[in-house]
Amino acid sequence: MTTKKSTKTNLINGPTILTLARIVLVLPLMICFFVNNLPGQIATLLCFVVASITDFIDGRWARSKKIVTDLGAFLDPLADKMLVNLTFLMLTYVGIVPLWMFAIILVRDFAVDGMRMMAAKSGITVSASIFGKAKTMLQMITLTSILFNRMLNCEILTNINFALLIAVVALTIFSGSDYLIDGYKKLIKPKD
Repeated sequence: MTTKKSTKTNLINGPTILTLARIVLVLPLMICFFVNNLPGQIATLLCFVVASITDFIDGRWARSKKIVTDLGAFLDPLADKMLVNLTFLMLTYVGIVPLWMFAIILVRDFAVDGMRMMAAKSGITVSASIFGKAKTMLQMITLTSILFNRMLNCEILTNINFALLIAVVALTIFSGSDYLIDGYKKLIKPKD
């Protein structure tokens, strides 16, 4: 029992280092994105893929080894949002992702984060749902495909990517609604 407690209070551990690496990778990703040549596009794709892989590994590692920390729980969604939203922003800036799609993704994140902060003030935790996790995974797959297609400029892949973006927007709206409804129910539930 005491071992588990000391493990949980340890701020810096393997999963947290992976999460921090994901945050750090956002800077070279942004720099490489605007290097308008093939090496820059390859480097952008590699940065994004490596950062996405850290997201896949860190949560599973933390849960399997029972080393979940408050710092890790705070940094993990922050790192995800930095990686995904900044990549969407850059792709919107260069005209690959329509502005209205990026706006929906951003508004959903602000709404969910706002509701989570309200719930936290009342001592209520709104945990990540399966829909939220699926949304993040689909976003990362879609962004990987779009960044890959920047090198190829393939019309078929462009059409596939647009269909993926539509699916991302639909899942973004659905998962956001699910979080907001769940949070609202928890906030209005009378305390015993």
